[in-house]
Amino acid sequence: MPEASTPRGKIVVVDYGMGNLRSVWQALVRVADGREVVVSADPAVVNSAARVVFPGQGAMPDCMRQIEARDLRMAVLDAARNKPFLGICIGQQMLLEHSEEGDVPGLGVIRGVVRRFPAAQMFDATGKRLKVPHMGWNQVQQTRAHPLWKHITDGARFYFVHSYFVDPADKEYVVGTTDYGLLFTSAVARDNIFAIQFHPEKSATAGLVMLANFVAWNP
Repeated sequence: MPEASTPRGKIVVVDYGMGNLRSVWQALVRVADGREVVVSADPAVVNSAARVVFPGQGAMPDCMRQIEARDLRMAVLDAARNKPFLGICIGQQMLLEHSEEGDVPGLGVIRGVVRRFPAAQMFDATGKRLKVPHMGWNQVQQTRAHPLWKHITDGARFYFVHSYFVDPADKEYVVGTTDYGLLFTSAVARDNIFAIQFHPEKSATAGLVMLANFVAWNP
């Protein structure tokens, strides 16, 4: 029987050439409980995974171009339909239908658009202008329960680096929000998908707990 069909099958981190994935791999290895963790750009390896992590950094147009160039679109779409799937940062944004960054289409897994932080709203409660990109630690408010929030305090701080955020059409998929000039969606979940704007691999204990929850999650 294929390894991917077993609960303890391998975890594949999708490599489409955007960003250093070593920190994601290292964090997953720490919590994988003996499971194999692989970084791969091979669609066949992604197809063989028991669970898939879809991270990334950089500009949305470049990321989408690399997904197509490496023939990874169908493997990622199949994983998003059928396997425990974790999208991180650009890996979250690419799941939506369209992005204002470069005016490009996304994968269309989740209805909605990716928006840039509006300059007119980039002020904190004291009136001080907020910088874009949003970079550093910020709180995430859990808007509804989910297995990946297990043992993570509501309002826990995670590490962010981004200038755009997701605006899903179906608000019932929103499971986390963050305040940065405006209240934006920082976590979405639907069926076997959990996708986040922040970087759990850079978020100390709370991030490792989330990754451990993903490793154990059987949606």
